[in-house]
Amino acid sequence: MSGHRHIFVAGLHRSGTSLIARLLAEHPDIAAITDAPVPESEGCYLQGAIPHAARHGVPGHFATDPEQHLVEGSPLDRLETRLRLQADWAPWFDADKPWRVEKSPVNLTRMRLLQSLFPLSQFIIVTRHPAFTNEAMRKWVDVDAIGFRRYWQAAHDIVLADIEYLHGAMIVRYEDLVEQPERIRRAMFAFLDLPLCTTAQPVANGNLQYCDSPQRSNACYPRLGYAPGASHGPLQVRVRHPLRAIREQVESALTGNSLADQTG
Repeated sequence: MSGHRHIFVAGLHRSGTSLIARLLAEHPDIAAITDAPVPESEGCYLQGAIPHAARHGVPGHFATDPEQHLVEGSPLDRLETRLRLQADWAPWFDADKPWRVEKSPVNLTRMRLLQSLFPLSQFIIVTRHPAFTNEAMRKWVDVDAIGFRRYWQAAHDIVLADIEYLHGAMIVRYEDLVEQPERIRRAMFAFLDLPLCTTAQPVANGNLQYCDSPQRSNACYPRLGYAPGASHGPLQVRVRHPLRAIREQVESALTGNSLADQTG
C-alpha cells in the first residue's frame, strides 16, 4: 500500500477536474476510484480521516473558508491520518497499478496537507475562466447572490500562494485542454514521467454553450491569462518540480518535441 504514488486533481467545481481525472485514468499505470457509490467518484466522500460533512466542500464557499484550508503542521498532519486515508481508499483502487489519481474539488484547499501526508504526491490544478465557471455554476447556486466572481478570484489567490509550498504541481487551464488536448495530455504524462498512452476519452469545449452570456462579462484574472470578454491568452501551463529534467520534459511536450511522445 505504501508503494503507491498519488496524483491529486484539484479545482473549483465546474472547472474540468473530472475530465482531467478521466484522461489520467486511461493510462495503464494509473488507477482511479471505480464503482464507488459517491458523486463523481470523489475520494473525499470515501474516507473518514479528514472531516467532510454537509458543511464541507460547498460550491461557492469552501475555497475561501479558513477552517477548510488545511496545511502542513495542522492537527490532521499525523501518521494516523495517512494510514486512515490509505485504508479507506484502498478498496476502490486497482492495487496492481503504481499510481493512484484522486479527484475532489476540495483538494484545492488541502494540497499542502496532502503533500505532507504523501511526500511523493503530485498535484494537477485545473482552472477555468471565471466568466465561464460563473455561468456553469448557475445550475447549482445563485451566483449573483454569493458574489461568485469575487469568490473565484479570492480562491485562486489562495491557490497561487499555496503552490509555492508544493514540490510537484502543475496548473492546467481548461481552455488550453479543450483547444489543444493532445499537447496537454503529453504535458501531463511528462509531468508524471510516464509515456503517453492512447486515448478514447472525448474532449469537448463546454465553454461554447455559454458564449452568449460570458462575452459581455468583465470578469478577468491576468495572473492566469484570463482577460475580459471571456477571452484568454496563449497556451499557458505552469509547472513546479524539483527535477529540471521533468520541467524540461513538460516544456518539450508542449512544443511538440517530447521524447515521451510514444504510446504505452
